[in-house]
Amino acid sequence: MSLKIAFTILRTHFRALKIHFKPPFYMNYKDALQHTIFEVISKSAQTLQLESYVIGGFVRDYLLQRGTAKDIDIVAVGSGISLAKQVAKNLPGQPKVQIFKTYGTAMLKYEAVEIEFVGARKESYAEHSRNPIVENGSLKDDQNRRDFTINALALSLSPHTFGELLDPFNGVSDLAHKIIRTPLNPDITYSDDPLRMMRAIRFATQLNFEIETKSLDAITRNAKRIAIITKERIVVELNKILESKTPSIGFLLLEKTGLLDSIMPELTALKGIDEIEGQRHKDNFYHTLEVVDNIAKHTDNLWLRWAALLHDIGKAPTKRFSKKVGWTFHGHEFEGSKMVYRLFKRLKMPLNDKMKFTQKMVLMSSRPIVLAQDIVTDSAVRRLVFDAGDYVEDLMTLCEADITTKNPKKFNKYHNNFKIVREKIVEVEARDHVRNFQPPVSGEEIMKTFNLNPSREIGIIKETIKEAILEGAIPNEHDAAYQLMLKEGKKLGLTVSKS
Repeated sequence: MSLKIAFTILRTHFRALKIHFKPPFYMNYKDALQHTIFEVISKSAQTLQLESYVIGGFVRDYLLQRGTAKDIDIVAVGSGISLAKQVAKNLPGQPKVQIFKTYGTAMLKYEAVEIEFVGARKESYAEHSRNPIVENGSLKDDQNRRDFTINALALSLSPHTFGELLDPFNGVSDLAHKIIRTPLNPDITYSDDPLRMMRAIRFATQLNFEIETKSLDAITRNAKRIAIITKERIVVELNKILESKTPSIGFLLLEKTGLLDSIMPELTALKGIDEIEGQRHKDNFYHTLEVVDNIAKHTDNLWLRWAALLHDIGKAPTKRFSKKVGWTFHGHEFEGSKMVYRLFKRLKMPLNDKMKFTQKMVLMSSRPIVLAQDIVTDSAVRRLVFDAGDYVEDLMTLCEADITTKNPKKFNKYHNNFKIVREKIVEVEARDHVRNFQPPVSGEEIMKTFNLNPSREIGIIKETIKEAILEGAIPNEHDAAYQLMLKEGKKLGLTVSKS
């Protein structure tokens, strides 16, 4: 029997017996503090006669062996700003200290690591704000105010206790058992700062942890409190959920707790299956989450993952039933692309090229799927490449992720056809060069040939040439396009200039 299996069985037995179980993290915590920065912080704190601790994510991720930390949080029992300044003096090159007086924090960068300093504090909250009233406090006060037990872990940097772990809420045990739990009453924790509800779900998604039942129930009770959180902070957490290995974990929890309905009702509107006269449609909410998980296996592109999340949002407002054809969602891609803009604007997300990319992916999300159902013609592929431009590979990735059928025959058929479409794209692009299409005959050349001023005839000729190239009637070459220009000009009653 492997050690891992034995540990799992033993843990299960201890849980069943409700015996306190200390998980076997056989680690020397001093090993976490090998970086020279910790020695510098320790000596700097000693100079100022302060106690100092590394706390939160650095300790958590070290115990989980999640790789090299990019940021470190330091708590000083006293002034965190003074400690940051003293540390900077003692570091090579004396890095610049950024001071945030409003929050009583300071930050410096050293060897690609961001180190944030804060004085130990206790907090209290007003009902309609997540900005706390802050008072100086002890390390215990500071650990009490932390969001989760796994983020309240601290390692001492004081010389006489260097590397000692301070774990007042059994955070190490929660790490071992993969549990998200608040140090204090979860209703108070989430009501005080409702962003913590998003963070709980985000950590559960990133770490594949379970939110403790009491804590999950408290999120559900306090879900409406999310209204006091800025849209920008909410989107930061949504992005982190989308960037995780299995985003559906987070979105299922957001839906279960009622948070998703407050944040993105466009998604919850997809939930459910209607039946009329024995005809049903699939649950487009759960289908969407499958698509997001599928695409997460193949791309780290955040905005392509957003496109996967939103690709079907137009189905709720376009859903119709007729006796002849059953359930339809005609034009849902077009409606969905308009909804993308409204959603981005409401959530204060960027309305730049990132939004336009997401819109384009949603608008075109069914195009390759339609191609994969039929014989793949060169002209259809040319139009796909022409419309998608540089994003045609992203579009194909989205459409492949969109195949969630559990029928092996259908699944294989679609993916085999997608392979043919991809091969056709390479072939057509090499021959016809329609990606980021520029007409072989310019407007200026048309004007000069027929001695024209800007006019509708120029647009007609350019459109005729473009359509002929996309249909394969002429190659994407100047001479062929020029001859067609002359022919179309004659149809329009234009004469070639002799000058």
